[in-house]
Amino acid sequence: MPQLQHSLSVTVFKKSSPNGKITVYLGKRDFVDHLTHVDPVDGVILVDKEYLKDRKVFSHILAAFRYGREDLDVLGLTFRKDLYIASAQVYPPVQETQKPLTRLQERLIKKLGQNAYPFFFEMPKNAPSSVTLQPAPGDTGKETPCGVDYELKAFVADMSDEKPHKRNSVRLAIRKVTYAPSTPGPQPFAEASREFMMSANPLHLECSLDKELYYHGEPINVNVQITNNSNKTVKKIRISVRQFADICLFSTAQYKCPVAILETEDGFPVGPSQTLSKVYTVCPLLKNNLDKRGLALDGKLKHEDTNLASSTIMTKDTTRENLGIVVQYKVKIRLIVAYGGDLSVELPFTLSHPKPETPPPSPKPDRAQEAPVDTNLINLETSETPDSYGKDDDDIIFEDFARMRLKDHEGGDTEA
Repeated sequence: MPQLQHSLSVTVFKKSSPNGKITVYLGKRDFVDHLTHVDPVDGVILVDKEYLKDRKVFSHILAAFRYGREDLDVLGLTFRKDLYIASAQVYPPVQETQKPLTRLQERLIKKLGQNAYPFFFEMPKNAPSSVTLQPAPGDTGKETPCGVDYELKAFVADMSDEKPHKRNSVRLAIRKVTYAPSTPGPQPFAEASREFMMSANPLHLECSLDKELYYHGEPINVNVQITNNSNKTVKKIRISVRQFADICLFSTAQYKCPVAILETEDGFPVGPSQTLSKVYTVCPLLKNNLDKRGLALDGKLKHEDTNLASSTIMTKDTTRENLGIVVQYKVKIRLIVAYGGDLSVELPFTLSHPKPETPPPSPKPDRAQEAPVDTNLINLETSETPDSYGKDDDDIIFEDFARMRLKDHEGGDTEA
């Protein structure tokens, strides 16, 4: 049953320290915010006990907002703000802080042996999402990209607050992502009127979107209804999708960046006592905006699946200052009026990723009830009697973390 075997395989990312004495194993690199909770960051660290001697192994996860050049760190100034940090001692394990092993950790420890020790982090549900602000095309690359990023680190030290050495530490870049909410908001609608001098009646504009939630790469249909009872003539229409990125640091600043523009005279001019009803289509895409500085993107730069940043999902418990960057989108419809003031409306909407249709992780199976399944993808040597549970645990494929980053970041930083 080759198809079943393939579906049961699990890919685990790994990365070793330069001296090879500790290796981190992680089940995934993207961790999803479900609004009610965030996927836990769980894995194991394989250690060389003879090398450690009396030293310890620590791990920590850090979300930081970087907003300047690190090589200009002078006079004690720092160009980063830590938004979330958590630390834990992995080896020797601290019994008071031990949590039940996840299914992934059980399988990894069984495969790797007794020198593998688990780590587990639970991010708060209001933790910031990974966002990067796009630099200008002429930037040399020496400047650290501005944005919110996450780093998982494991290192050898006597104390957790020691500065780790590169030779016996591992750094992995991970991402926190948000998928589209299960219940979209109401259909966006807006209307506005404008009166002109020497005109008894106004120019009226009604606009709506076909829905409130759009996925990345999906076209946006804008329904426009113009009723011109004035004595002016509408020459053309301009429709733009604008991204608003609020930088919530010591003070709030805002980047406004158009990501899709449509200016047309199709159906125009609309003269006095005339009407126009038409649907226009725009589609915001990153590939059409690669030259715009300050554009908010999802996660790291030069990533194969990088796209425009998803809309920030705000809840009643969310504190804007803890998010670092808040991203919103609006469609602006503007009527260009001859010899008169223009008329415009804005329609906010949500841009996000569709939630993958994957079943939740299955609980640890009951050996007495589980039917045997042949999952002989990787032949492993284990001391236990082979059974269906053992076979499933052995079906793990290891992928080098740094190599994946080199493939995903064309010419990018391999420190991941």
